[in-house]
Amino acid sequence: MKFGVVVFPGSNCDHDAWFAVSNNLGQKAEFIWHDATSLGDVDAVILPGGFAYGDYLRCGAIAKFSPVMQSVRKFAASGGLVLGICNGFQILVESGLLPGALVRNRGLKFICKPVPLRVETTHSPFTAEAVKGQRLTFPIAHGEGCYIADDRTLDQLEAEDRVVLRYLDNPNGSMRDIAGILSEGRNVMGLMPHPERATDPLMGSTDGLVIFRSMVSAVAQVAVPVLSGR
Repeated sequence: MKFGVVVFPGSNCDHDAWFAVSNNLGQKAEFIWHDATSLGDVDAVILPGGFAYGDYLRCGAIAKFSPVMQSVRKFAASGGLVLGICNGFQILVESGLLPGALVRNRGLKFICKPVPLRVETTHSPFTAEAVKGQRLTFPIAHGEGCYIADDRTLDQLEAEDRVVLRYLDNPNGSMRDIAGILSEGRNVMGLMPHPERATDPLMGSTDGLVIFRSMVSAVAQVAVPVLSGR
């Protein structure tokens, strides 16, 4: 399997994501620059954390206009797996690939610490290798990680089993303790915590491997359609 890690100006977790899937998972991975018009032959896309374009205007508001995002949208529409981590989640929301918005943390401070999470569903290509109710610990590092949406959207996410992860001790004020969600097609996931920073015993946790192993298993079971010229 090959992961494509998108690099925007200001990304700073791209190497973390690359290392997690290549060194710690033994999969192929390559970097895809923000101005690329093709994703090549990747099987899954990771939008990493960081401060794309300095997070000016709003987090992810400029990155959504990058040329590569047109290819990411086509890839997602074809059923390809797209994982947005932290700033990547913000970009997915700004791009309309996921609902809701991410705003300033409740305490108006940047938070950087490990947090406990609960797996809410395993009916997704990102958590199929986990157990429902399983407790995971991932680091967070964000200032605008508070997930908000209107009641109708929140109710729809709950009814359609699209809340993937929930905070056990909500650090940022996210509505309904939401830490990660799925798209309607269930092939796009966004989460604020960093699973790539929990993939090696030296980091203090290997809990994050379950996300990437689930993606590998999903791709192995179902071939992802390839769009010519993407």
